[in-house]
Amino acid sequence: MTWHATFTPPPGARAYRLRTGRGEFAVVDSAVAAGVEAKGVALLLPGFTGSKEDFTLLHEPLAARGYRVVAVDGRGQFESDGPEDDESAYAQPELARDVLAQAEALGTPVHLVGHSLGGQIARAAVLLDHSPFVSLTLMASGPAQISVSQQQRVKLLRDALAVMTMAQVWTAIQVMGPPEEVGGPARGPGDQDQLRRRWLGTKPAQLLATGRQLCTEPDRVAELAAVPLPFHVLSGVRDDTWPVPLLDDMAVRLGAHRTLVDGAEHSPNVDQPLPTARALADFWDAAGRPGG
Repeated sequence: MTWHATFTPPPGARAYRLRTGRGEFAVVDSAVAAGVEAKGVALLLPGFTGSKEDFTLLHEPLAARGYRVVAVDGRGQFESDGPEDDESAYAQPELARDVLAQAEALGTPVHLVGHSLGGQIARAAVLLDHSPFVSLTLMASGPAQISVSQQQRVKLLRDALAVMTMAQVWTAIQVMGPPEEVGGPARGPGDQDQLRRRWLGTKPAQLLATGRQLCTEPDRVAELAAVPLPFHVLSGVRDDTWPVPLLDDMAVRLGAHRTLVDGAEHSPNVDQPLPTARALADFWDAAGRPGG
């Protein structure tokens, strides 16, 4: 059966299902721009209620800098399959092993990037096995659990999912106000119909399990700092999910390169894609050099 993506991939990219030892995952994969020296491959993991499309505006500028970019829907996230009701399938170690399988399927060491929840899953993958990775970038992703205000929004969503279907929750979110303000999906590309289809594609058990993870995640920065990889902490200048001073402190504890993107908040990849892409490519250029 032919699979048709909900969103049109950016120029130079294609959408397909990446086959791995742990199943198939929907990806958007952009090749290095024509005539540009290939420098490496990047694997990008989206955040809570997000999808691979959250990185749409990064593909072209990163391809122009010599990087193949593979953005992926995690298990049960939008166009990647997963169980509807079995939350155990979405335990963080399971999602981390999925990332290791995705990296293995790409066949080369990759620069790993995780946005928000994706950053904590990326961290878990690196702590299991850092050998498939050239570097790790934590984008708007903090050291431990999310802020109290965001925990309240996640609880609102979890309470709604306990008594309503995904379609009913979507309708309720539209009535209540901007989705990102009432526990619903974060801003993303596409029109309302596409965003609704993205929401309905995500499995309730994935949202319940990962929402719980965000509210209970322990601080594992010391563990991560012991891993011999170059680290990058990138964020906007404002962030309600993890306060910026907390991200600053995490970068110091990791000995990480630190980027603050002017004019951006929790999603610099959406708010300011060109400066974000430039910061990523500059970091990868340095990390890919001997001694980087």
